[in-house]
Amino acid sequence: MGNSARKGGGEEEEEKDGEEAEITDVKKKVEDEEVEEELPLGVLELLESGDPVLDLSYRKFHQLPSRVCELVHLEKLYFCGNRLRTIPDSISQLQGLRTLALDFNKMEDLSVAICQLSSLTHLYLGSNRLMSLPPEFRDLQSLRCLWVESNYFQRFPRELYNLPHLRSLQIGDNHLKTLPADLWRMESLKGLWLYGNRFDTFPKVLLRMKHLEILDLDRNKISEFPSLKRLRALQLFSYDHNPVKAPPKVGEEVLVVGEGAEEFLQEREARQERRRKAAEKEAEELALAGEEPVIHGILKNSSSIPHQAGNETAVTVEDTDIGEEDLQSKDEEGDVEGLVMEFDGAELEYDEEGVEYEWEEMVCEGEGLEFEGEELVYERAQMDYEYEDGEQLEDMEGQDEEA
Repeated sequence: MGNSARKGGGEEEEEKDGEEAEITDVKKKVEDEEVEEELPLGVLELLESGDPVLDLSYRKFHQLPSRVCELVHLEKLYFCGNRLRTIPDSISQLQGLRTLALDFNKMEDLSVAICQLSSLTHLYLGSNRLMSLPPEFRDLQSLRCLWVESNYFQRFPRELYNLPHLRSLQIGDNHLKTLPADLWRMESLKGLWLYGNRFDTFPKVLLRMKHLEILDLDRNKISEFPSLKRLRALQLFSYDHNPVKAPPKVGEEVLVVGEGAEEFLQEREARQERRRKAAEKEAEELALAGEEPVIHGILKNSSSIPHQAGNETAVTVEDTDIGEEDLQSKDEEGDVEGLVMEFDGAELEYDEEGVEYEWEEMVCEGEGLEFEGEELVYERAQMDYEYEDGEQLEDMEGQDEEA
């Protein structure tokens, strides 16, 4: 009987322990929720301000506060330098979001919910632990600028091929050794940052990307560069900290950065200055000799044409690639006027009072040239070294889409 009593008491104790454990779990869950909703000083005011821009960077958040995902009016969200590992699915509610900055967190995988933000144009994911992008990433059809620098990409993410408006790609400080042979399909790409990767030869596919304006290959192991003159849109090429002593051949207007580049640029500037002075000297000599300068093979002024009273005299065409047939066809179309001039022996004179100049060169209904849409702005290199608020690209940024 004593054993039975002890047995019954043991069951009661086990049941009591189970209830206590359940209560403890509930308390812990409630505490976790309270911790999640506990906001640093001043953050609540930011959430309630109604401002379309919210900056919660460097506040040691482990999670994105659930209240943030309720702010459907948000257009820009900066959540850099926190301790995020995941992003809640509820972020997909922010359909008006255009800029999302998640740099310097601890994400190993990108949430598919981010790929549902259809209005997103700028996405910053640098300094995380990403090795790839989800297949759904191709759904970000409005994306124009992507930063994924300082991650662990070993292969170029092909999901980017299907983003028709992606103009700026920052993928430096990763583990890339090669680029896919069909990278040229990204025809909208204007700026490409590949610094700090593991290239030991120049990726030849880059020579087919004729729309590139900025190319950065700093801090790789490339010992030889081909001529880049075929990249006619190129404006900035950086090759610093590669085992080369001089820059490759580039177009006359390309700014180059790297070892030997300063001397190269000085020499090029001196050469251009010599050409300019030679042209000025030649023009002065022609003026002293009384000869008229020839512009595109056609004499600038007809006053030097010999006069033959009663005869027709045609303007002479010299040293030009335009043939007589081309000139004749252009004259018939009205593109070239006055190729043949008639006079009756008197010198040709301009009637100064009769000449009217149209100073408004492009007029649309009397109010100047009008353009429907945003002003066309070119994004230079700075477009990607600051966020959109201080951006100059862009965005090489948010206004080039019409281009």
